[in-house]
Amino acid sequence: MLRRVLIANRGEIAVRIARACRELGVESVAVYSDADRAALHTQVTDQAVHIGAAAAAESYLRIDALLEAAAQTGCDSVHPGYGFLAENAAFARAVDQAGLVFIGPPAEAIEIMGDKLRARDVAASAGVPLSPSASIRGADEALAAAETIGTPLLVKAAAGGGGKGMRIVRDRDQLPSAIESAMSEARSAFGDDRVYLERYVEGARHIEVQVLADQHGNVIHLGERECSIQRRHQKIIEESPSSAIDDAQRRTLTDASIALAREVGYSNAGTVEFLLDGNGDVFFLEMNTRLQVEHPITEWVTGIDLVQAQLRIAAGEPLGLQQQDVARRGHAIECRIYAEDAANQFAPSPALIERLRVPQGPWVRFDSGIREGFTIPLDYDPMLAKLSVWGADREAARRRMVEALRQLVLLGPTSTVGFLIDALETKAFESGDTTTAFIDLHLSEWRGDDRELPLAAIAAAIFEATTRPTAAAPSTASAASTPWQALGSWRPLSASNGK
Repeated sequence: MLRRVLIANRGEIAVRIARACRELGVESVAVYSDADRAALHTQVTDQAVHIGAAAAAESYLRIDALLEAAAQTGCDSVHPGYGFLAENAAFARAVDQAGLVFIGPPAEAIEIMGDKLRARDVAASAGVPLSPSASIRGADEALAAAETIGTPLLVKAAAGGGGKGMRIVRDRDQLPSAIESAMSEARSAFGDDRVYLERYVEGARHIEVQVLADQHGNVIHLGERECSIQRRHQKIIEESPSSAIDDAQRRTLTDASIALAREVGYSNAGTVEFLLDGNGDVFFLEMNTRLQVEHPITEWVTGIDLVQAQLRIAAGEPLGLQQQDVARRGHAIECRIYAEDAANQFAPSPALIERLRVPQGPWVRFDSGIREGFTIPLDYDPMLAKLSVWGADREAARRRMVEALRQLVLLGPTSTVGFLIDALETKAFESGDTTTAFIDLHLSEWRGDDRELPLAAIAAAIFEATTRPTAAAPSTASAASTPWQALGSWRPLSASNGK
Protein backbone atom coordinates (compact mmCIF):
# COMPACT_ATOMS: atom_id res chain seq x y z
CA MET A 1 0.00 0.00 0.00
CA LEU A 2 1.03 3.58 -0.57
CA ARG A 3 2.54 5.41 2.39
CA ARG A 4 1.79 9.14 1.95
CA VAL A 5 -0.46 10.77 -0.66
CA LEU A 6 -0.37 14.37 -1.84
CA ILE A 7 -3.93 15.45 -2.61
CA ALA A 8 -3.57 17.85 -5.54
CA ASN A 9 -6.99 19.40 -5.11
CA ARG A 10 -9.28 21.26 -2.72
CA GLY A 11 -12.81 21.27 -1.31
CA GLU A 12 -15.03 18.27 -0.84
CA ILE A 13 -13.04 15.90 -3.03
CA ALA A 14 -9.86 16.61 -1.05
CA VAL A 15 -11.76 15.83 2.16
CA ARG A 16 -13.14 12.65 0.59
CA ILE A 17 -9.70 11.42 -0.48
CA ALA A 18 -8.25 12.19 2.95
CA ARG A 19 -10.95 10.08 4.57
CA ALA A 20 -10.20 7.11 2.31
CA CYS A 21 -6.49 7.43 3.03
CA ARG A 22 -7.09 7.49 6.77
CA GLU A 23 -9.24 4.36 6.63
CA LEU A 24 -6.43 2.52 4.80
CA GLY A 25 -3.73 3.77 7.18
CA VAL A 26 -2.20 6.02 4.51
CA GLU A 27 -1.03 9.53 5.44
CA SER A 28 -2.40 12.45 3.44
CA VAL A 29 -1.01 15.88 2.60
CA ALA A 30 -3.20 18.80 1.55
CA VAL A 31 -2.22 21.76 -0.59
CA TYR A 32 -3.87 25.16 -0.32
CA SER A 33 -3.91 28.59 -1.91
CA ASP A 34 -4.14 31.95 -0.20
CA ALA A 35 -7.94 31.73 -0.45
CA ASP A 36 -8.01 28.32 1.24
CA ARG A 37 -5.81 28.89 4.28
CA ALA A 38 -8.74 28.11 6.59
CA ALA A 39 -10.45 25.58 4.33
CA LEU A 40 -11.70 22.31 5.76
CA HIS A 41 -9.48 20.13 3.60
CA THR A 42 -6.38 21.61 5.24
CA GLN A 43 -7.63 20.50 8.65
CA VAL A 44 -8.51 16.86 7.95
CA THR A 45 -5.15 15.82 6.49
CA ASP A 46 -1.91 14.98 8.29
CA GLN A 47 -0.09 17.95 6.79
CA ALA A 48 -0.93 20.98 4.65
CA VAL A 49 1.37 22.94 2.32
CA HIS A 50 0.82 26.43 0.91
CA ILE A 51 1.33 26.47 -2.88
CA GLY A 52 0.45 29.96 -4.09
CA ALA A 53 -2.03 32.75 -4.65
CA ALA A 54 -5.80 32.40 -4.84
CA ALA A 55 -5.99 32.18 -8.63
CA ALA A 56 -5.94 28.54 -9.73
CA ALA A 57 -3.29 29.31 -12.34
CA GLU A 58 -1.00 30.41 -9.50
CA SER A 59 -1.73 27.49 -7.18
CA TYR A 60 -3.77 24.36 -8.00
CA LEU A 61 -2.71 24.39 -11.66
CA ARG A 62 1.02 24.79 -10.92
CA ILE A 63 2.65 21.44 -11.60
CA ASP A 64 5.98 22.65 -10.23
CA ALA A 65 4.45 23.79 -6.93
CA LEU A 66 2.57 20.52 -6.49
CA LEU A 67 5.64 18.39 -7.13
CA GLU A 68 7.69 20.56 -4.79
CA ALA A 69 5.05 20.09 -2.09
CA ALA A 70 5.16 16.32 -2.61
CA ALA A 71 8.95 16.27 -2.35
CA GLN A 72 8.97 18.56 0.69
CA THR A 73 6.60 16.28 2.61
CA GLY A 74 8.02 12.94 1.50
CA CYS A 75 4.98 11.80 -0.46
CA ASP A 76 5.21 8.70 -2.61
CA SER A 77 2.04 9.34 -4.63
CA VAL A 78 -0.34 12.01 -5.91
CA HIS A 79 -4.12 11.90 -6.18
CA PRO A 80 -5.49 14.58 -8.57
CA GLY A 81 -9.16 14.38 -7.54
CA TYR A 82 -11.35 15.85 -10.28
CA GLY A 83 -11.08 19.16 -12.10
CA PHE A 84 -7.86 21.21 -12.13
CA LEU A 85 -5.10 18.85 -13.35
CA ALA A 86 -6.99 15.56 -12.97
CA GLU A 87 -7.20 14.98 -16.74
CA ASN A 88 -3.92 16.63 -17.67
CA ALA A 89 -1.59 14.13 -19.31
CA ALA A 90 1.43 16.41 -18.78
CA PHE A 91 0.77 16.38 -15.04
CA ALA A 92 0.49 12.59 -14.95
CA ARG A 93 3.79 12.30 -16.83
CA ALA A 94 5.48 14.83 -14.53
CA VAL A 95 4.36 12.83 -11.50
CA ASP A 96 5.76 9.64 -13.02
CA GLN A 97 9.04 11.34 -13.94
CA ALA A 98 9.38 12.60 -10.38
CA GLY A 99 9.35 9.00 -9.20
CA LEU A 100 5.88 9.24 -7.69
CA VAL A 101 2.77 7.14 -8.25
CA PHE A 102 -0.03 8.89 -10.11
CA ILE A 103 -3.35 7.69 -8.68
CA GLY A 104 -5.17 7.58 -11.97
CA PRO A 105 -4.83 6.13 -15.47
CA PRO A 106 -1.67 6.12 -17.62
CA ALA A 107 -0.77 9.47 -19.16
CA GLU A 108 -1.27 8.07 -22.66
CA ALA A 109 -4.86 7.05 -21.89
CA ILE A 110 -5.57 10.52 -20.47
CA GLU A 111 -4.10 12.11 -23.58
CA ILE A 112 -6.08 9.99 -26.03
CA MET A 113 -9.41 10.24 -24.24
CA GLY A 114 -8.91 13.98 -23.62
CA ASP A 115 -8.86 14.57 -27.37
CA LYS A 116 -12.43 13.95 -28.47
CA LEU A 117 -11.45 13.22 -32.05
CA ARG A 118 -8.88 10.60 -31.05
CA ALA A 119 -11.30 9.23 -28.48
CA ARG A 120 -13.93 8.69 -31.14
CA ASP A 121 -11.40 6.85 -33.31
CA VAL A 122 -10.54 4.52 -30.42
CA ALA A 123 -14.23 4.05 -29.64
CA ALA A 124 -14.89 3.09 -33.25
CA SER A 125 -12.06 0.53 -33.12
CA ALA A 126 -13.60 -0.94 -29.97
CA GLY A 127 -17.02 -1.23 -31.58
CA VAL A 128 -18.59 1.45 -29.40
CA PRO A 129 -21.72 3.03 -30.97
CA LEU A 130 -21.13 6.55 -32.29
CA SER A 131 -23.39 9.32 -33.53
CA PRO A 132 -22.73 10.79 -37.01
CA SER A 133 -19.86 13.29 -36.89
CA ALA A 134 -17.20 14.99 -38.99
CA SER A 135 -13.84 16.59 -38.39
CA ILE A 136 -13.65 20.02 -40.02
CA ARG A 137 -11.07 22.69 -40.77
CA GLY A 138 -13.31 25.61 -41.63
CA ALA A 139 -16.76 26.86 -42.54
CA ASP A 140 -16.74 25.41 -46.07
CA GLU A 141 -16.00 21.88 -44.85
CA ALA A 142 -18.55 22.33 -42.08
CA LEU A 143 -21.33 23.30 -44.50
CA ALA A 144 -20.60 20.26 -46.64
CA ALA A 145 -20.51 17.97 -43.60
CA ALA A 146 -23.77 19.42 -42.30
CA GLU A 147 -25.51 18.19 -45.43
CA THR A 148 -24.63 14.63 -44.43
CA ILE A 149 -25.07 14.91 -40.67
CA GLY A 150 -28.21 16.99 -40.80
CA THR A 151 -29.51 19.49 -38.26
CA PRO A 152 -29.68 20.10 -35.40
CA LEU A 153 -26.00 19.53 -34.81
CA LEU A 154 -23.32 20.40 -32.30
CA VAL A 155 -20.09 22.25 -32.87
CA LYS A 156 -17.74 20.78 -30.27
CA ALA A 157 -14.18 21.55 -29.21
CA ALA A 158 -11.84 18.60 -29.72
CA ALA A 159 -10.16 19.35 -26.38
CA GLY A 160 -13.35 20.54 -24.71
CA GLY A 161 -15.17 19.89 -21.50
CA GLY A 162 -17.73 21.45 -19.18
CA GLY A 163 -19.74 22.84 -22.09
CA LYS A 164 -16.92 25.14 -23.25
CA GLY A 165 -16.34 25.34 -26.99
CA MET A 166 -19.80 23.90 -27.67
CA ARG A 167 -22.59 25.41 -29.78
CA ILE A 168 -25.97 24.02 -30.86
CA VAL A 169 -26.83 24.81 -34.47
CA ARG A 170 -30.39 24.40 -35.75
CA ASP A 171 -30.05 26.34 -38.99
CA ARG A 172 -27.17 25.85 -41.45
CA ASP A 173 -26.93 29.64 -41.86
CA GLN A 174 -25.84 29.86 -38.21
CA LEU A 175 -22.99 27.41 -38.70
CA PRO A 176 -20.13 29.78 -39.71
CA SER A 177 -20.66 32.10 -36.74
CA ALA A 178 -21.11 29.14 -34.36
CA ILE A 179 -17.82 27.65 -35.53
CA GLU A 180 -16.01 30.97 -35.13
CA SER A 181 -17.27 31.52 -31.58
CA ALA A 182 -16.66 27.90 -30.55
CA MET A 183 -13.10 28.03 -31.88
CA SER A 184 -12.44 31.28 -30.05
CA GLU A 185 -13.77 29.93 -26.76
CA ALA A 186 -11.85 26.66 -27.17
CA ARG A 187 -8.64 28.53 -27.93
CA SER A 188 -9.05 30.61 -24.79
CA ALA A 189 -10.07 27.73 -22.52
CA PHE A 190 -7.86 24.90 -23.80
CA GLY A 191 -5.19 26.46 -26.02
CA ASP A 192 -6.55 24.33 -28.87
CA ASP A 193 -9.10 25.68 -31.36
CA ARG A 194 -9.89 22.44 -33.20
CA VAL A 195 -13.62 21.73 -33.45
CA TYR A 196 -15.78 19.05 -35.04
CA LEU A 197 -19.43 18.49 -35.85
CA GLU A 198 -21.70 15.93 -34.26
CA ARG A 199 -25.39 15.12 -34.58
CA TYR A 200 -27.29 16.82 -31.74
CA VAL A 201 -29.61 14.40 -29.97
CA GLU A 202 -32.79 16.24 -28.96
CA GLY A 203 -34.32 15.27 -25.63
CA ALA A 204 -31.46 12.92 -24.82
CA ARG A 205 -30.65 11.27 -21.55
CA HIS A 206 -27.10 11.40 -20.25
CA ILE A 207 -26.05 7.98 -18.99
CA GLU A 208 -22.57 6.94 -17.88
CA VAL A 209 -20.91 3.71 -16.85
CA GLN A 210 -18.38 3.42 -14.02
CA VAL A 211 -15.41 1.19 -14.82
CA LEU A 212 -12.53 -0.09 -12.71
CA ALA A 213 -9.40 -1.54 -14.23
CA ASP A 214 -6.22 -2.75 -12.57
CA GLN A 215 -2.66 -3.01 -13.87
CA HIS A 216 -3.03 -6.75 -14.50
CA GLY A 217 -5.57 -6.58 -17.33
CA ASN A 218 -8.73 -6.95 -15.24
CA VAL A 219 -11.61 -4.63 -16.15
CA ILE A 220 -15.09 -4.55 -14.61
CA HIS A 221 -18.02 -2.17 -14.57
CA LEU A 222 -20.05 -1.02 -11.56
CA GLY A 223 -23.23 -0.25 -13.46
CA GLU A 224 -24.62 3.01 -14.76
CA ARG A 225 -25.61 6.41 -13.46
CA GLU A 226 -28.09 8.78 -15.05
CA CYS A 227 -26.99 12.42 -15.04
CA SER A 228 -29.52 14.03 -17.35
CA ILE A 229 -30.60 16.98 -15.19
CA GLN A 230 -28.05 19.69 -15.96
CA ARG A 231 -27.57 23.41 -16.05
CA ARG A 232 -25.07 24.89 -18.51
CA HIS A 233 -24.12 21.32 -19.55
CA GLN A 234 -23.09 20.54 -15.97
CA LYS A 235 -24.89 17.97 -13.82
CA ILE A 236 -26.87 18.91 -10.74
CA ILE A 237 -28.90 15.74 -9.98
CA GLU A 238 -27.65 12.19 -10.56
CA GLU A 239 -29.10 8.79 -9.81
CA SER A 240 -28.26 5.11 -10.06
CA PRO A 241 -29.52 2.96 -11.63
CA SER A 242 -31.19 4.72 -14.56
CA SER A 243 -34.93 4.20 -14.78
CA ALA A 244 -34.80 4.68 -18.56
CA ILE A 245 -32.98 1.57 -19.76
CA ASP A 246 -33.74 -2.13 -19.86
CA ASP A 247 -31.34 -5.04 -19.39
CA ALA A 248 -30.45 -5.24 -23.09
CA GLN A 249 -29.57 -1.54 -23.25
CA ARG A 250 -27.61 -1.88 -20.01
CA ARG A 251 -25.55 -4.71 -21.52
CA THR A 252 -24.87 -2.57 -24.61
CA LEU A 253 -23.61 0.27 -22.44
CA THR A 254 -21.52 -1.80 -20.07
CA ASP A 255 -20.01 -4.06 -22.76
CA ALA A 256 -19.04 -0.99 -24.79
CA SER A 257 -17.46 0.66 -21.74
CA ILE A 258 -15.33 -2.36 -20.91
CA ALA A 259 -14.28 -2.73 -24.57
CA LEU A 260 -13.22 0.93 -24.70
CA ALA A 261 -11.23 0.68 -21.46
CA ARG A 262 -9.39 -2.37 -22.81
CA GLU A 263 -8.78 -0.73 -26.18
CA VAL A 264 -7.07 2.31 -24.64
CA GLY A 265 -5.07 0.32 -22.05
CA TYR A 266 -6.91 1.85 -19.13
CA SER A 267 -6.27 1.32 -15.43
CA ASN A 268 -7.79 2.85 -12.28
CA ALA A 269 -11.28 4.41 -12.11
CA GLY A 270 -12.91 5.93 -15.16
CA THR A 271 -16.31 6.76 -16.59
CA VAL A 272 -17.64 6.23 -20.11
CA GLU A 273 -20.45 8.61 -21.01
CA PHE A 274 -23.27 8.06 -23.48
CA LEU A 275 -26.38 9.75 -24.83
CA LEU A 276 -29.64 7.79 -25.03
CA ASP A 277 -32.09 9.07 -27.63
CA GLY A 278 -35.86 8.80 -27.71
CA ASN A 279 -35.67 5.64 -29.79
CA GLY A 280 -33.58 3.85 -27.18
CA ASP A 281 -30.35 4.06 -29.19
CA VAL A 282 -27.11 4.89 -27.39
CA PHE A 283 -24.17 6.93 -28.64
CA PHE A 284 -20.69 7.41 -27.17
CA LEU A 285 -20.11 10.88 -25.77
CA GLU A 286 -16.71 10.83 -24.04
CA MET A 287 -14.59 9.13 -21.40
CA ASN A 288 -13.69 10.90 -18.18
CA THR A 289 -10.29 9.64 -17.08
CA ARG A 290 -10.73 10.37 -13.40
CA LEU A 291 -13.00 9.96 -10.43
CA GLN A 292 -16.42 11.52 -11.03
CA VAL A 293 -18.14 14.03 -8.75
CA GLU A 294 -21.13 11.69 -8.59
CA HIS A 295 -19.21 8.57 -7.49
CA PRO A 296 -21.07 8.33 -4.11
CA ILE A 297 -24.23 6.99 -5.73
CA THR A 298 -22.29 4.10 -7.23
CA GLU A 299 -20.79 3.46 -3.80
CA TRP A 300 -24.29 3.43 -2.31
CA VAL A 301 -25.67 0.79 -4.68
CA THR A 302 -22.57 -1.43 -4.89
CA GLY A 303 -21.00 -1.05 -1.44
CA ILE A 304 -17.60 -0.50 -3.11
CA ASP A 305 -15.42 2.41 -1.95
CA LEU A 306 -14.15 3.85 -5.22
CA VAL A 307 -11.41 6.02 -3.73
CA GLN A 308 -9.99 3.12 -1.75
CA ALA A 309 -10.14 1.07 -4.95
CA GLN A 310 -8.16 3.80 -6.71
CA LEU A 311 -5.49 3.72 -4.03
CA ARG A 312 -5.20 -0.07 -4.12
CA ILE A 313 -5.00 -0.19 -7.92
CA ALA A 314 -2.33 2.55 -7.96
CA ALA A 315 -0.34 0.51 -5.44
CA GLY A 316 -0.33 -2.37 -7.93
CA GLU A 317 -2.91 -4.58 -6.27
CA PRO A 318 -5.28 -6.63 -8.44
CA LEU A 319 -8.95 -5.72 -8.32
CA GLY A 320 -9.86 -8.70 -6.21
CA LEU A 321 -13.29 -8.61 -7.84
CA GLN A 322 -14.77 -10.29 -10.85
CA GLN A 323 -17.81 -9.00 -12.66
CA GLN A 324 -20.10 -11.56 -11.04
CA ASP A 325 -19.01 -10.30 -7.63
CA VAL A 326 -20.57 -6.88 -8.24
CA ALA A 327 -24.11 -6.82 -6.87
CA ARG A 328 -26.23 -3.68 -7.00
CA ARG A 329 -29.11 -3.06 -4.67
CA GLY A 330 -31.65 -0.30 -4.23
CA HIS A 331 -31.51 3.19 -5.67
CA ALA A 332 -29.33 6.23 -4.92
CA ILE A 333 -29.73 9.92 -5.74
CA GLU A 334 -27.20 12.73 -5.45
CA CYS A 335 -27.82 16.48 -5.49
CA ARG A 336 -25.00 18.94 -6.03
CA ILE A 337 -25.42 22.02 -3.85
CA TYR A 338 -24.03 25.19 -5.37
CA ALA A 339 -23.55 28.72 -4.08
CA GLU A 340 -25.70 29.98 -6.92
CA ASP A 341 -28.94 31.87 -7.37
CA ALA A 342 -31.16 29.55 -9.42
CA ALA A 343 -33.71 32.35 -9.86
CA ASN A 344 -31.05 34.50 -11.51
CA GLN A 345 -29.66 32.16 -14.18
CA PHE A 346 -27.59 30.32 -11.56
CA ALA A 347 -25.38 33.34 -10.92
CA PRO A 348 -22.54 32.57 -8.45
CA SER A 349 -23.20 33.74 -4.88
CA PRO A 350 -20.11 33.36 -2.71
CA ALA A 351 -20.39 34.52 0.91
CA LEU A 352 -19.48 33.74 4.51
CA ILE A 353 -21.09 30.52 5.77
CA GLU A 354 -22.82 31.74 8.90
CA ARG A 355 -24.66 28.57 9.91
CA LEU A 356 -24.37 24.99 8.68
CA ARG A 357 -26.44 22.09 9.94
CA VAL A 358 -26.05 18.83 8.05
CA PRO A 359 -28.99 16.43 7.45
CA GLN A 360 -29.10 13.43 9.74
CA GLY A 361 -30.65 9.99 9.46
CA PRO A 362 -30.03 6.55 8.02
CA TRP A 363 -28.88 6.26 4.39
CA VAL A 364 -27.95 9.96 4.15
CA ARG A 365 -24.47 11.17 3.20
CA PHE A 366 -23.15 14.73 3.06
CA ASP A 367 -19.81 15.27 1.28
CA SER A 368 -18.46 18.79 1.62
CA GLY A 369 -15.40 20.92 2.02
CA ILE A 370 -17.16 23.71 3.91
CA ARG A 371 -17.70 24.64 7.54
CA GLU A 372 -19.20 27.48 9.56
CA GLY A 373 -17.10 30.62 9.46
CA PHE A 374 -15.52 29.81 6.08
CA THR A 375 -15.89 32.36 3.31
CA ILE A 376 -16.49 30.76 -0.09
CA PRO A 377 -13.81 32.01 -2.48
CA LEU A 378 -14.69 33.68 -5.76
CA ASP A 379 -11.84 31.92 -7.49
CA TYR A 380 -13.18 28.37 -7.86
CA ASP A 381 -16.18 26.31 -8.86
CA PRO A 382 -19.18 27.29 -6.68
CA MET A 383 -20.12 23.74 -5.68
CA LEU A 384 -20.36 23.62 -1.88
CA ALA A 385 -21.34 20.04 -1.18
CA LYS A 386 -22.95 16.85 -2.44
CA LEU A 387 -25.93 15.36 -0.68
CA SER A 388 -26.62 11.72 -1.52
CA VAL A 389 -29.13 9.20 -0.22
CA TRP A 390 -30.02 5.54 -0.68
CA GLY A 391 -33.45 3.93 -0.75
CA ALA A 392 -34.86 0.48 -1.35
CA ASP A 393 -36.36 1.81 -4.58
CA ARG A 394 -36.38 5.05 -6.58
CA GLU A 395 -39.41 6.58 -4.87
CA ALA A 396 -38.03 5.82 -1.41
CA ALA A 397 -34.75 7.49 -2.40
CA ARG A 398 -36.57 10.50 -3.85
CA ARG A 399 -38.60 11.06 -0.68
CA ARG A 400 -35.52 10.64 1.49
CA MET A 401 -33.63 13.20 -0.58
CA VAL A 402 -36.43 15.76 -0.32
CA GLU A 403 -36.51 15.32 3.46
CA ALA A 404 -32.71 15.57 3.71
CA LEU A 405 -32.70 18.79 1.67
CA ARG A 406 -35.38 20.24 3.93
CA GLN A 407 -33.25 19.42 6.97
CA LEU A 408 -30.17 21.16 5.56
CA VAL A 409 -29.47 24.54 7.16
CA LEU A 410 -27.09 26.64 5.08
CA LEU A 411 -27.08 30.33 5.95
CA GLY A 412 -24.94 32.92 4.24
CA PRO A 413 -24.56 32.14 0.55
CA THR A 414 -27.48 31.94 -1.82
CA SER A 415 -27.77 28.24 -2.64
CA THR A 416 -29.66 25.90 -4.93
CA VAL A 417 -31.34 23.90 -2.15
CA GLY A 418 -34.85 25.22 -2.77
CA PHE A 419 -34.50 24.69 -6.51
CA LEU A 420 -33.43 21.09 -5.99
CA ILE A 421 -36.43 20.36 -3.76
CA ASP A 422 -38.81 21.73 -6.36
CA ALA A 423 -37.07 19.74 -9.11
CA LEU A 424 -37.42 16.50 -7.18
CA GLU A 425 -41.10 17.22 -6.53
CA THR A 426 -42.06 17.76 -10.17
CA LYS A 427 -44.30 15.11 -11.68
CA ALA A 428 -41.68 14.67 -14.40
CA PHE A 429 -39.00 13.65 -11.92
CA GLU A 430 -41.38 11.44 -9.97
CA SER A 431 -42.24 9.56 -13.17
CA GLY A 432 -38.60 9.33 -14.27
CA ASP A 433 -39.10 11.63 -17.26
CA THR A 434 -35.66 13.21 -16.99
CA THR A 435 -33.73 14.43 -20.03
CA THR A 436 -31.06 17.05 -20.64
CA ALA A 437 -33.94 19.47 -21.38
CA PHE A 438 -35.49 18.92 -17.94
CA ILE A 439 -34.82 22.41 -16.54
CA ASP A 440 -35.95 24.18 -19.71
CA LEU A 441 -39.13 22.13 -19.83
CA HIS A 442 -40.14 22.17 -16.17
CA LEU A 443 -38.28 24.87 -14.23
CA SER A 444 -37.32 27.59 -16.69
CA GLU A 445 -39.51 30.15 -14.89
CA TRP A 446 -38.55 29.05 -11.36
CA ARG A 447 -38.55 31.94 -8.92
CA GLY A 448 -38.90 30.16 -5.60
CA ASP A 449 -41.76 30.20 -3.14
CA ASP A 450 -42.35 32.60 -0.24
CA ARG A 451 -45.08 30.61 1.53
CA GLU A 452 -42.85 29.88 4.54
CA LEU A 453 -42.06 33.54 5.20
CA PRO A 454 -43.80 33.72 8.62
CA LEU A 455 -41.80 30.76 9.96
CA ALA A 456 -38.60 32.25 8.60
CA ALA A 457 -39.42 35.58 10.23
CA ILE A 458 -39.84 33.90 13.64
CA ALA A 459 -36.56 32.03 13.22
CA ALA A 460 -34.80 35.23 12.16
CA ALA A 461 -36.09 37.09 15.19
CA ILE A 462 -34.82 34.38 17.53
CA PHE A 463 -31.48 34.32 15.74
CA GLU A 464 -31.02 38.07 15.94
CA ALA A 465 -32.08 38.21 19.59
CA THR A 466 -29.70 35.46 20.71
CA THR A 467 -26.62 36.37 18.70
CA ARG A 468 -26.37 40.16 18.68
CA PRO A 469 -24.32 41.94 21.39
CA THR A 470 -26.33 43.70 24.10
CA ALA A 471 -25.05 47.07 22.91
CA ALA A 472 -26.27 46.40 19.44
CA ALA A 473 -26.23 48.91 16.65
CA PRO A 474 -29.57 50.51 15.82
CA SER A 475 -31.97 48.03 14.29
CA THR A 476 -31.94 47.86 10.53
CA ALA A 477 -35.46 46.47 10.41
CA SER A 478 -37.13 49.87 10.36
CA ALA A 479 -34.86 51.09 7.60
CA ALA A 480 -35.22 47.99 5.51
CA SER A 481 -36.92 48.53 2.19
CA THR A 482 -38.01 44.89 1.89
CA PRO A 483 -38.91 42.12 4.34
CA TRP A 484 -35.87 40.19 3.12
CA GLN A 485 -33.49 42.89 4.36
CA ALA A 486 -35.10 42.70 7.78
CA LEU A 487 -34.53 38.95 7.82
CA GLY A 488 -30.77 39.24 7.32
CA SER A 489 -29.47 35.91 6.07
CA TRP A 490 -32.61 33.91 6.87
CA ARG A 491 -34.85 32.70 4.08
CA PRO A 492 -37.57 30.07 3.77
CA LEU A 493 -36.05 26.84 2.47
CA SER A 494 -38.06 26.89 -0.74
CA ALA A 495 -37.47 30.56 -1.48
CA SER A 496 -35.59 31.69 -4.54
CA ASN A 497 -32.24 31.74 -2.82
CA GLY A 498 -32.71 28.29 -1.35
CA LYS A 499 -31.90 29.17 2.28
